[in-house]
Amino acid sequence: MTTDSDTPWLTDQEQRAWRTHLDVSRLLMHQLERDLQPFGLTNNDYEILVNLSEAEDHRLRMSDLAASTLQSKSRLSHQITRMENAGLVRRESCESDRRGLYAVLTEEGWDTMRRVAPHHVASVRKHFIDLFAPDALEALRSSLTPVAEHLRTHRGGL
Repeated sequence: MTTDSDTPWLTDQEQRAWRTHLDVSRLLMHQLERDLQPFGLTNNDYEILVNLSEAEDHRLRMSDLAASTLQSKSRLSHQITRMENAGLVRRESCESDRRGLYAVLTEEGWDTMRRVAPHHVASVRKHFIDLFAPDALEALRSSLTPVAEHLRTHRGGL
């Protein structure tokens, strides 16, 4: 490691906060993924199902879905193919733009979402929400909001 005196290295307190954040992010996502496995879903699958279930007519343009899930169009296309093969989603052509495609939640996808959502919420509660007092949870949200806003405004194309 170079010891450039102009580099604003992290203090011990900052390093501990950063490393704790990394640990929590990795461990939490790993646990949530494990809790989705009995349903044959990954975190990416579940995120796509959530996005589609909350969209008007349970459908989104593929480009919008890629943006909202932070996936490249190519990666999302492969993901949607896997989910199509499982009967969870289907693709539909966009009538107003011949090159555009929609990802659409199927009845099977909607049934899966309704079946899995209570288990997922229970997992989020058990491994995250219920570990905080209400005031600590609000302080966490308040602290992380500026980071989320900063990252949204600095997001580049995928």
